[in-house]
Parts: sequence; C-alpha cells; structure tokens
Amino acid sequence: MGESMKTTFRFIAFCITMAFYAPVADASNWPVLPDKDGLAMIPAQQWKFKPGPREVKVFVHYPGGRRENVKAKTGLMLSLHNWGGTGFIGTADPRTLADRYNVVVIGVNYLQSGRDWQKSGGPYDFGYLQALDAIRALYWVYEGLEKLKIPFDAGRIYAVGGSGGGNVTLMSNKLAPRTFACSIDISGMAKLSDDFAFGLPGGTKLDAGYSRDPQKPNYLSPDDQTIRCPGELGHLKTMKALGNSSKIIVIHGVDDASCPVSDAREMVANMKTADLDVEPHFVTKADVNGKLFKNTGHSLADRTKVALHFGDEFILSTSPKMKVRPGKCDFLCRDEKVQFETPNGRFVISYTKGYPVGRFEASVSAVQKKR
Repeated sequence: MGESMKTTFRFIAFCITMAFYAPVADASNWPVLPDKDGLAMIPAQQWKFKPGPREVKVFVHYPGGRRENVKAKTGLMLSLHNWGGTGFIGTADPRTLADRYNVVVIGVNYLQSGRDWQKSGGPYDFGYLQALDAIRALYWVYEGLEKLKIPFDAGRIYAVGGSGGGNVTLMSNKLAPRTFACSIDISGMAKLSDDFAFGLPGGTKLDAGYSRDPQKPNYLSPDDQTIRCPGELGHLKTMKALGNSSKIIVIHGVDDASCPVSDAREMVANMKTADLDVEPHFVTKADVNGKLFKNTGHSLADRTKVALHFGDEFILSTSPKMKVRPGKCDFLCRDEKVQFETPNGRFVISYTKGYPVGRFEASVSAVQKKR
C-alpha cells in the first residue's frame, strides 16, 4: 500500500473517531470557581450512546470551607463515588480530607452517576469517559485557581475512590499519567473482565450490560475492553515511559464478591512488572480486629478511615514521605503523547487544550478490514 493510501485511511479513521468524540466548548467559557464550598456544571466530552452536549456536576470543598483558605502549599484531591452513587457516596469524606490534608477536594457526578444508570441508554462506561470527566473536573479547579491568580501546590495532586470510584481513580491515573502524586484505590474494579462486561456467572454479581455481538449497539470491541483495564501490562509500561510516578495504594478484601480480588492481584503484579510505585494491601481475616477493618468483603470498613490510615504517610503535609509530583502535569504539557495501543488501533488522550479529550484511531489494517 502506498503512503498516500495509508494517509487516506488514517484520515477516514480520524473522521469516524471525531464523530463520536467531539471537543467541547473552550475552557475560557467554563464557570468561575465558587468562593466557598459549592458546585458547578462543566461541559464534558460527548458520549456516543447519547449524542449531543453533555455536562457533569462538580463539587468543590476548600480547606475551612472557603476559597480564601487556598494557599501556596494547598494541593488538589479527587474523591470519587462508587458505582451507582453520586457526590461523595462510597468514598472518603471531603470535609475531612480538605482540612486534614490542606487540599481542595473535588467530587464528580461522572457519566452514569446515580442508581438509574441503566436508563442512560448505554452499557456501563467502566472508567473511560468517567475518568475523563474526573480529570476534566480536576482541570477546571486547577485552571480556575490559576485564572484567579491564587497560588497552590500543583505538585500535590491526589485521588481516592471506593468501589466504582476506585476504578475511576485508577483510570484517572492511567489517562493522566503525569498528574497524580498519590492514588488510593479502595475495593475498586481492576479490569473490565468478561464477567463484568457480559454478566457471566461466577466472577461477580455486577453486569455492565455489554454484548459480544458486533451488530448490537452495546457491542464491546477488543479495543474498548482493553483501554478499560487499569492493569493492562503494555499500558502500564506506557505510563512508566511517560513518567508516571504516582504512589498507587491498592486496598482490597480477599473475599470481595463484587470486585474479584484475583483481578486486583493480577493488576498489582503487572504494575510491579512495569516498575510502577504500587503498594498493595490485601485484607485478610487476620486484619479484621474492630479497629479499622470490619470484614474482608467489598465494604471492608469506613472508607474515610481507610483513606486516612493509608494516605497519611504520603499526603499529610507534615509527613517526611509526603508525595509531590515532579515536573509538569498533563494539563501543562499541551501534547498528545498519552497514547495506548489496543488490538485494532490506539486511544489518544489529547491535552492540547489543557483539559483531556479522548479519541480512538483505528489502524490501517482495521479500516481495510471493515471495507
């Protein structure tokens, strides 16, 4: 095949991609940060199952409840709710985090938040657009403080989440690999396995609602399944090559019936192989002593207490081991270097506008096959 023909195929693939992943309004038109704890609606990336403009609700909690308390050493922190939750349900309490860690805490009603997610018109996203929503919310606070010329510590960016929020935390660190200094996953989904995707018996009681049939609108392609795996070894190596230095803390019960511990163990093993800074804590019956952990299942314990127990060493400003990310974060890089190869192409997370915009680019061979 000639080079001109290859270019043509790439252009076709790009046009198909952009039909589903259209950019949103320029960030200059986004709302101003509230002067005290509050919320705002910000534009989000289009979702192919429901074309058209989309917004997400973002919650902001400042140290002491007011924006004026943000100082040069104040950091930023996502706290992400569980599957079917909203706000800060199933994750660490924002007021506690904001005051203890001197951070602006950000919650996000990402795509399909709420108990009625099945009425949304598509299968459960499982961390892709959901993570892009969370990163976009983080960008809004980051850029908002800069616009207001309020000093803050851009190296102190953290994330925590429980269950589905743990998954979105892991995926946020994946899709913004140059941004987070510490990420805490509590009982999160570690991969979009066939059990999760197609509701197969034995692995989990959760069903994301995908189909194996390429003719169905909810068909799960190998590419969409692969990008939604926080522990995919090749992608972890890409993160490392891009400079990922986040302390990744994984807390998971060995008897978790919702998010299988075998997936978490596989993910941790792959992270270690990729030389990422992961610290696993697999909770056994010996850890259940009434002080922190109440069981070895999915609920484990009070997730605020768990976040503080494992997060203090790396997030508390008085800790000698406090994690601070070196170098520029993804928002400042303004590039398209975040790319993950999948069976039939690659996912590109563009930061050329500062905030993330994801797209899939089919390979030449995949485009030819469809013709």
